[in-house]
Amino acid sequence: MILEALANAFGPSGCEQAVRSLILEQIRGRVDVCRVDHLGNLLAEQRGAAACPRVMVAAHMDEVGLMITGADDAGMLRFVVVGSIDPRVLPAKRLVVGRERCPGVVAVKPVHKTTAEERARVLSVDQLVIDVGASSRAEAEKVAGKGDYAVFATRFQDLGSTVIGKAFDDRVGCAVLIELIQRGPYPFTLCPVFTTMEEIGMRGARVAAYGMAPDAAFVLEGTICDDSPKTRDESPTTRLGHGPVISIADRSVIADARLVRHIRETAAALRVPLQVKQPGKGGTDAGAIHLARTGVPSLPVCVACRYIHSPVSMLSKRDLGQTVDLMEETLRRLTPDVLAGRDGVQETTLP
Repeated sequence: MILEALANAFGPSGCEQAVRSLILEQIRGRVDVCRVDHLGNLLAEQRGAAACPRVMVAAHMDEVGLMITGADDAGMLRFVVVGSIDPRVLPAKRLVVGRERCPGVVAVKPVHKTTAEERARVLSVDQLVIDVGASSRAEAEKVAGKGDYAVFATRFQDLGSTVIGKAFDDRVGCAVLIELIQRGPYPFTLCPVFTTMEEIGMRGARVAAYGMAPDAAFVLEGTICDDSPKTRDESPTTRLGHGPVISIADRSVIADARLVRHIRETAAALRVPLQVKQPGKGGTDAGAIHLARTGVPSLPVCVACRYIHSPVSMLSKRDLGQTVDLMEETLRRLTPDVLAGRDGVQETTLP
C-alpha cells in the first residue's frame, strides 16, 4: 500500500522533497507532462481523448510539524509549530528531528514532580522543548539548527479494517491521486497536482492553479472525523467506515453545485455511500484554487480520518477504496455538459 510509504515519509510544510520523490516514482511513465514549479508543487498532465476540459485534481504533500528556533545551554531545542497542532498532544511524544532524522522527544516534567495545579493546566508551545539527548548548546545544534524541522515519529500500522499512522492529512489524498493516475487516462486532460504548504495557508495551490489554468478542480483530502461517543447528542463531522466525504462548505470555499450534483449522481449509480461533512469546519486547497484566474469550479472530496493534526490518525481501508472508485467514475462521467452554464444560463459576451 503506497499510503504506508507516504505516511512514513518526512515532509512538513516547506520540506516536502521526500514525499515528492516517492510520488514521482509512482507516476513516472503514467503522465505526459511532469514538472516541479518554483514553490515545489509537482505538476503533471495526463492527456485523454479530448484536450478539454482541463480537470485539476489536487492533494497536498505537506504535514504539520515543528521548526527549530534555537537551543539552550542545557542542550534542549526550542521550537514553534508549523501548521495547526494542539499543544495538548505534544508532551512526551517521540519525534524525528533535523536533517539527519535523529530521534527526539518533547520533554515533560515527571508526574511525580508536578502539582495538582500544573496537571490541570495545558502547557503552551513556548514552555516545551525537544530533548535529543544533548548536554550542551553546541551538541544540540549539531542535531538541528535554526530553521530545521521535526515531525512525529509514528510508523504506519495495518490493523485489519483500519490503518493508523501520521500525516494522513494529506498523504491519503496523495495516495488516492496516485491511484487515479494509474487508472487513467480519462476522456479529457487530467491535471494532477501535488501541492506544497497547504498547512500554512494553501500557498502551493494558489500558484499551481494559476499555472495549470483548469476548467474544474477536485481537491482530495484527509478530513476531520469526530464520531467518538459524546455526552450530548450531536451530529458528528464525519464517520469512519461510512464512505467517501464531500465538503459542501467550509471556511475557505463553497463547493460548486454542478460538481456536487455530479458526484452525488455518480455515487448513487455506483451504490457507494456518500457523506456530507458538517459545513463550516476547516479548509482545503480548494479555497485557493477556486479563486484562480477567472474562477475555478471546485469540490473537496475527502477520506474521514480520526485524530488528524496529531501524532497518529486512523482511517478505514474501505473508505479509502470507495473514495478511489468514486473519484475514478466521477472523472470518467465528467463531460463539458456537466460544467456548461449555471441555472440554464450559458456564459456569453455582452455586445
